[in-house]
Amino acid sequence: MSRALPKYNKRRVAIIGGAAAVALSGAIIAGSALAGTPDDSNGNSGSTNARTLASPGTITCPDVKSQLPANIPASAQAEVDRNLTLLQTQIAEANKRLQDTVGQGGPNFVQNAILGPLADKRKSTVDRIATAIGRKGTKPTGLDALATCTLNGGGVNANANAGGAKGNANGNANAGGNANANAGGAKANNGANANQNAGGNAGNAGAAAAGTISCPDVKSQLPADIPASAQAEVDRNLTLLQTQIAEANKRLQDTVGQGGPNFVQNAILGPLADKRKSTVDRIATAIGRKGTKPTGLDALAACTLNK
Repeated sequence: MSRALPKYNKRRVAIIGGAAAVALSGAIIAGSALAGTPDDSNGNSGSTNARTLASPGTITCPDVKSQLPANIPASAQAEVDRNLTLLQTQIAEANKRLQDTVGQGGPNFVQNAILGPLADKRKSTVDRIATAIGRKGTKPTGLDALATCTLNGGGVNANANAGGAKGNANGNANAGGNANANAGGAKANNGANANQNAGGNAGNAGAAAAGTISCPDVKSQLPADIPASAQAEVDRNLTLLQTQIAEANKRLQDTVGQGGPNFVQNAILGPLADKRKSTVDRIATAIGRKGTKPTGLDALAACTLNK
């Protein structure tokens, strides 16, 4: 048979129940702090411009097919169609990467690691389309203007403000790492001192030593008997190859610490290889108009990062 609890026991139960409610409230507050609550008790604004993880947006690009001439030579049609298909594949791959990397990198991650490389790939592809048409017809101009794509929708800000947006709800939710949330003196350590290092801790080259990019020498691989009519174009593109390397090395220095572990490959080396491939293709085409077109120059497009 149950007995009525003495008054002091009832009081004790009430106190214990109240303490449990306070602890639960503290846990909820801590969880909110770690989740990035926009405003804190001190009036500090959190990462209000961060895109939601569920809506990174989509990448859209100008239509190339509609800008091509109506009279494409029959001999070029297959190559043109193949590259038009490649343009669609590149957009699909970029959109997939956009989804897969939500919340990664610094404030310029999407531009540097997705939109920039996509523009370089598209430029190489539209250049091949124009070159194919120009072999037997009038080479279209201005297609390069169609290379650049845009980010639409939820990902307009193209980053999760992960470089260090602070939301203090009686606890520092520092998106750059070490998310400590204090509620009633209890520390809610997200993942036990979760060092997210949203800047990416780019392991391609430490902050103190970005390294340098080196590329195979193209000039030494060209035939000795370059036609006089091609010499100026060849020289111009050889100079462009050096400019591309210099620009890539500058970008390497300027972006130290940005992106994830594959940032340098995806945002610098990959786009550089695409640019170099287009440039050596132009060199080979120029020589081939009045002489024997050199082959195998594409193998010289890829560059390496030296520490």
